[in-house]
Amino acid sequence: MTREHSAGAVIYRVENGQLKFLILKYGLGHWDFPKGNVEKGESEIETVKREIEEETGIKDIEIIGGFKESVGYYYRMHGKLIYKTVNYYLAKTQQKDVRLSYEHEDYAWVTLDEALKYLKHKNSINVLTKAYTFLKTNLGDFK
Repeated sequence: MTREHSAGAVIYRVENGQLKFLILKYGLGHWDFPKGNVEKGESEIETVKREIEEETGIKDIEIIGGFKESVGYYYRMHGKLIYKTVNYYLAKTQQKDVRLSYEHEDYAWVTLDEALKYLKHKNSINVLTKAYTFLKTNLGDFK
């Protein structure tokens, strides 16, 4: 079995006192967060920043310390079973405009409740819920 190690981020911004999260629509039709494989010699944080810029065009990123959520899952590619581990971080931006990469069909800045309607994978829902709880507990009174 092949193993993959990826890193990604739950990206948020504050708009009129309300938390908005960035979700991306992947080519297979599901919505998720930006992520990608950690390249040789690269730290997870470097991967997160690179993937965010590649997938969204966003350069204005602040990684929020104290949050890291790991998920793991199996998938098949070309008949091979792959176990993928993704470590998600929390990233803040002021940048609203997104420039999608070829990997994605659409994007949305959404509230927690809206995001929960888009997201279908339990891992993604769990990561977002934990990120939201972390923000509410540690960084302020948001709607």
